[in-house]
Amino acid sequence: MFDTHQVFNQTPPLVDVDGLALDKALQEGLAREGAAWARDDLSRYSRQLTRPEVIALGFTANGQPPVFQSHSPQGARLDLVDYHPSYHQLMTMAFEEGLHASPWSDPRPGVHVARAAKYYLHCQVEAGHGCPVTMTFAAAPVLKRRLPDWYQKLMAHHYDPSNRPAEQKAALTLGMGMTEKQGGSDVRANSTRALALGDGSYELVGHKWFLSAPMSDGFLMLAQTDAGLSCFLVPRWWQGEKNPVEIQRLKNKLGNRSNASSEVELKGARAWLLGEEGKGVQTIIEMVALTRFDCMLGSSGGQRQAVLQAVHHAQHRQAFGKRLIDQPLMAAVLADLQLEVEGSLAMSLRMARALDNGTDPHEQALLRLGTAVGKFWICKRTPQHAMEAMECLGGNGVMEDFISARLYREAPINAIWEGSGNIQALDVLRALQKDPAALGAWQRELEGTLSQYPLLALAWRQIQHLLATASLKQARRITELLALTLQGALLAKGAPNDVADAFIRSRLGEGGHSFGTLPPGTAPETLLARAYWQP
Repeated sequence: MFDTHQVFNQTPPLVDVDGLALDKALQEGLAREGAAWARDDLSRYSRQLTRPEVIALGFTANGQPPVFQSHSPQGARLDLVDYHPSYHQLMTMAFEEGLHASPWSDPRPGVHVARAAKYYLHCQVEAGHGCPVTMTFAAAPVLKRRLPDWYQKLMAHHYDPSNRPAEQKAALTLGMGMTEKQGGSDVRANSTRALALGDGSYELVGHKWFLSAPMSDGFLMLAQTDAGLSCFLVPRWWQGEKNPVEIQRLKNKLGNRSNASSEVELKGARAWLLGEEGKGVQTIIEMVALTRFDCMLGSSGGQRQAVLQAVHHAQHRQAFGKRLIDQPLMAAVLADLQLEVEGSLAMSLRMARALDNGTDPHEQALLRLGTAVGKFWICKRTPQHAMEAMECLGGNGVMEDFISARLYREAPINAIWEGSGNIQALDVLRALQKDPAALGAWQRELEGTLSQYPLLALAWRQIQHLLATASLKQARRITELLALTLQGALLAKGAPNDVADAFIRSRLGEGGHSFGTLPPGTAPETLLARAYWQP
C-alpha cells in the first residue's frame, strides 16, 4: 500500500557513446581544417571520455574541491594544496593524451587542429583541471628558447603531482601569476619588485592576487626591474629548498571549483628572467594568443556538452503527449543552441589551422585578431547558452546531480579570465590600428560569401563604417560584428546551406534576441540531426 509511484519518463544517463560520432560539426571541421588523419584516435578517446567512471571523476573533483594546508602540525610552513584523487586522474588523462604539449612534441600538419578537437572533447567532462593544462601548453614555447631543460620535461606525456624539486622529476606543469589586487588586467600597475643577484637569478618581493594551480612546478610571473615590467619563471623549489612563495588563501570561486586559485606573497622568491628586462609584456604576449585560444575551445566545448545533454533529454522525455524534441517550441530552442555551437566550433578550428600555418603572414594576422575576437564573443555567449540549455531539462537542470548546473557555473569563467570583454574589445582595436593587414586578412576569409549573403555584406559595411569613426565606445559592437561575419562566412563555406542560412539570418537579420527565436522558414530538423548525429 506504500507504492506511491513508478519511475518512468525519465532520461537515461548519456554514457558509453562516441562523442565524435555524435558531433557532425566536429567531423566536418576536422576534414575542412586539415586533421582528418586524427579521426580514429579522437574516436577512441571520445569513447573513453563517456565511460561512467570517467564522467564520475568530473562530479567528484568538483564536489571535493582542493584543500589548503598552510603549516605542518609542528608549525613549519608547508604551502600545500591537497586535491582529490579524481582531479589527478583527470590530469593524468589530459597529459597522457598530450593536451599540454602535442603540437610542440609531435609537430605535423594539422596537429593544432587535432589537439584542439581533443581538448574540445576532453573539457566536456570537467573544465577546472584544464587551467594548468592550458598554462603548460601556452608557456612551453617561451621556455623552449630560454630554459631548454625545463622545456624537455614539459614535453613529457606524463603527469607527476609529487611535491619535490624539478630536478628530481621527469615531467613538469606550469602555473601563472600575473595580476595584482591594485591592477587586475592593468599589469603595468604591478608593484612586485625583482632584484638581480648577479648570478643570473633574481629575487622577487611582492604579491599576486591570482595564482592559478599553486601546486605546479613553476609559475610565470611579472615583476618590476629598473628597466620596467619583466617576466620570470619562479620555481616552487630552489636548489632543494622550498622557494618562499607563500599561499595566503584559496579563492572561493563560482565555478572552476576543482582547480585551486590562490593569493600568494613572494618573500624573496628566487626566479629566472624570461626574455629581456623591461620586455615582460612582449614576452607574455607570446602566451596570450594560446591561452585565449584555449578559452575559445573550452567555451565551445561547454556549449557542445550543454546541447548534447539537452537534445538527449528531449529525445527521451515526453510532455503533453509528445516527445519534447517533437514540440515545435522546444525544437526551435534546441536548433538555435546547436547553431551557436556550429559558429563557435567553426571559428575555433579555423584559429587552430592558423596556428598550424603560423609562418604564413595571412594566418599570423588572422590569428592576432581572431583570438581576441573569438575570446570575446564565444566566451561571452556561453553563459546565456548554458542557461537556456539547462532550462530544457526543467527542474533537473539546476540540480547538481546533473552536469548542466556545473556547465552553467563554469560558463562565466572563460569570459573573465585571460582578459575580460572590455580588454578583448580594446585589444581588437589595437590590433587593427597596429596591423592594417589584420582587417585585410579578415576580409579575405569572407571572400566569396559577401555576394551570396547580403546580410554578411551589410555587416561588413557596418564594420568599416564603425572603424572610420574610430570611437572606443564602439569597440564591443565592432568585435561582435567581426565574430559574426567570420562565423557566418566559415559556415557558408563549410557547412550545409540550411545551417549557414539559418545562422546568418538569425544572427545578422530577422532572428530574435533570445534562443529559440529563429527566422521564419528555418527548419530545425537539420540542426537537430547534427546535434545528435546518427547516420
